[in-house]
Amino acid sequence: MATAPTPANWAAIGLLGLVWGGTFMVVAVALQGYGPLTVACARTTLGAVALLAVLAVLRRPWPAWHPRLIRSIAVIGVLNTAVPFALLGWGQQFVPSAFAGISMAALPLFVLPMAHAFGGEPMSRNRLIGVIVGFAGAVVLVGPGVLRIGSGMEPLGQIACLGAAFSYACGSIMTRRCPPVDPILLAGLTLCVGAVILIPAMLAVEGVPALAAPLPTAAIVFLGLLPTALATLLRVVIIRSAGSVFMTLVNYQVPLWSVLFGALLLSEELPLRFFAALGLILLGLAISQWASQRRLIGRAGN
Repeated sequence: MATAPTPANWAAIGLLGLVWGGTFMVVAVALQGYGPLTVACARTTLGAVALLAVLAVLRRPWPAWHPRLIRSIAVIGVLNTAVPFALLGWGQQFVPSAFAGISMAALPLFVLPMAHAFGGEPMSRNRLIGVIVGFAGAVVLVGPGVLRIGSGMEPLGQIACLGAAFSYACGSIMTRRCPPVDPILLAGLTLCVGAVILIPAMLAVEGVPALAAPLPTAAIVFLGLLPTALATLLRVVIIRSAGSVFMTLVNYQVPLWSVLFGALLLSEELPLRFFAALGLILLGLAISQWASQRRLIGRAGN
């Protein structure tokens, strides 16, 4: 059973929010020198290599393979790595990085109705209200631009980012239904699945990438090692020591950091509706997770 969060847990959750929140800014920088599939491919490949190296150092045992586990790893790899990485890379060519970060905040709101339908987790009144408020925020985030499909690429970029959030949500449900397996091993193998899919896609569409300027190249390396490999290790440590409820606190940080980095470091011009959408989505998260957060606060105070 998870214990009350320690100062180290709070530091880890803060670092994780910072790293994941900065991911969208780093993707925007990487896209200045590389194509979206190349960026997605680098994330999966470098992340897979790093996590498999960690597994080798830790000497974690490999599972007993059976068809259900193999199918689960394959599906999770598609939904959690290949599809969302490719959609985010493509979509961020046409939308601010802050948009991508805010759209990811809607991920738990996608998960709740699917968990009700497929995961055996009933939708409570608070969860339903939170989902409605959060989806209102998603509508505000997209704005009227989505109605102009065909008149430019921005609406399609918006749909791609929200599609990535939906893919992550589907992957989350599949991860819950996956047979028991070491979480670091699961993350490494699903990244391998993503790499197997994205490498031929990259070669077919964008060809062998040429070495770009130092900054986009450094951004690609950062994406593979920090938001993918290191963040996975942090996530495992946090959940095992402080619990999955405590882990949900990262959902509130990611969009805030993405907006801050986009505005201050990339000089992105953010319309007022972005901030209204952010407020509604975070409010929806707070309402939907109110019961679990109350338990967390009570546990931290004891």
